[in-house]
Amino acid sequence: MPTEKPVKKTKKVAAKAGDEKGDKVHKLTLKGSAKMVSEFFEYSIHSILFQRGVYPADDFSPVKKYGLNMLMNTDDQVQAYIKKIMSQLSKWMLHGKISKFILVISDKDTGNKLERWQFDVHILGKGKKKAAKDAEVEMGDKENAAGASSDATVDKTDKEIQEEIQSIFRQITASVTFLPMLDGNFNCTFNVLVYADGDAEVPMEWGDGEDEGIQDAEQVQLRSWSSSSHRVETMVSYRITD
Repeated sequence: MPTEKPVKKTKKVAAKAGDEKGDKVHKLTLKGSAKMVSEFFEYSIHSILFQRGVYPADDFSPVKKYGLNMLMNTDDQVQAYIKKIMSQLSKWMLHGKISKFILVISDKDTGNKLERWQFDVHILGKGKKKAAKDAEVEMGDKENAAGASSDATVDKTDKEIQEEIQSIFRQITASVTFLPMLDGNFNCTFNVLVYADGDAEVPMEWGDGEDEGIQDAEQVQLRSWSSSSHRVETMVSYRITD
């Protein structure tokens, strides 16, 4: 089982997310969009852990999500740990405090980092302005909040957003074709790091962490998805084996 995972504090990066209802264009609120991004991260964790063989296939059960058959880990300890991560992540997302979400797969014995899955979060348009305003109001600086910039956004339907997300999960599934094989004896563990604003409240069980990356790694940029409030970009880095 992975140990408690650290948080990496840093300056916030703008991000965007959104959602639609049916085939009609429908802008999600920043709150609704943040929830969608959090759910995407949760399903991404489970999907990566399954596809990369971090846990036995028997530990996973199929569920329907995004119009796809997804696989979720059913081990009680793993489930509880991921839920604990997502509970805090959702709070940070709601207040626009997250710029990066990173999942690192490491060798249990050596601690060597084998893969690094990075998700960059960008708040867009009115979502950026609202997040900035909320943050400034908390600090008593309403004047700065009023001047927050807003990027142009493109309205999308639920179907369009779902299709973009589907493409990313299909790429995660296909990653087994180019990523080096991991230890077949389930000798890997995973670690989660979050880049949060310097003023984000960090629970005691989360600590400052170092994101050293993977030395001399190959990188593959995957697809992104977006809505009227957020954009999420995905990339995987991996250690080159001899």
